[in-house]
Amino acid sequence: MLTLEHPLQAWLQVKHSLKFFSTETSGVQSIPEFVAGALVDEVQIGDFNSVRGAELKKDWIKFFEDHPQHLEWYSLQSNDSHHFFKATIKTLRQRFNQTEGVHIIQRMNGCEWNNETGEINGFNLYSYDGEDLLALDLQTLTWITPKPQAVLTKLRWDAQKTRLELNKNFLGYRCPEFLKEYLQYGRSFLQTAVLPSVSLLQKTPSSPISCHATGFYPDRGLMFWRKDGEEIHEGVDPGEILPNNDGTFQLSVDLKLSSVTPEDWQRYDCVFQLSGVNEDIITKLDKTAIRTNWKKPTDMGTFIAAAVIVLAFTIITPVTFLTYINKKCEKSKV
Repeated sequence: MLTLEHPLQAWLQVKHSLKFFSTETSGVQSIPEFVAGALVDEVQIGDFNSVRGAELKKDWIKFFEDHPQHLEWYSLQSNDSHHFFKATIKTLRQRFNQTEGVHIIQRMNGCEWNNETGEINGFNLYSYDGEDLLALDLQTLTWITPKPQAVLTKLRWDAQKTRLELNKNFLGYRCPEFLKEYLQYGRSFLQTAVLPSVSLLQKTPSSPISCHATGFYPDRGLMFWRKDGEEIHEGVDPGEILPNNDGTFQLSVDLKLSSVTPEDWQRYDCVFQLSGVNEDIITKLDKTAIRTNWKKPTDMGTFIAAAVIVLAFTIITPVTFLTYINKKCEKSKV
């Protein structure tokens, strides 16, 4: 069991990733037609849009000053993708028999590398108007689509052998090389895992007990309730991982009290796990540990603390557009 009052740092991450997200939008005048972003281990290193070009995050400026060819490559690829996506939207509108209006094509491509086994997994995924469109099968070097309207596009892309080989080379070789370079440069701030503080919260006496973890990084956390050491699902309402303003993340999972008898409270606990960290954070279901704003506060300090806790629990930080694209594309993997 690991009990924490403050976040700790760990250097145990095994699986690393380099992801490129690209979005082309038609029919909207108020935003750039094309936007793209690059992330290493879910940390954004820079972005590009069709109005101002490339922009780097502060931590990465020195790397790209020392390796200008990386920035030149990224800017060239982004400009090429902008024109390719624009033409693809026109084709897809015909395939789907659509009017002009607002249409969006998105791509997530990149690679994952396991630094223990050396395993490399490349991926190249497309979505159109929010739905899965095409995915590259690197084993057969063919495109896969769930959409009948995209079959003609699939066949045309399958016939582009040179482009397929370029994809294979980039995803299997060049992308992992980039990733290793970025990890070497950013090892002081990329490989740091931060564990959260975990609290038990309750809004009213009849509300579920919420096990709330906040301040963890990266966003590869898992949390669940157990009874007698076994994970349970009945009476449990899991939440989604949400971003905090400081770049860390939060997660909650609720337990309905109607499914827990008073004599059984001691048999329940909440478990938080963070990818790459071997020890779990285990929080026992204990009435005295529950933080709430429905009990009468004993002093002003207690009242203020309770108010802050409830405010932190109820406010959801807005998710950035890039995070939305990331999560959507993660669900699009085939």
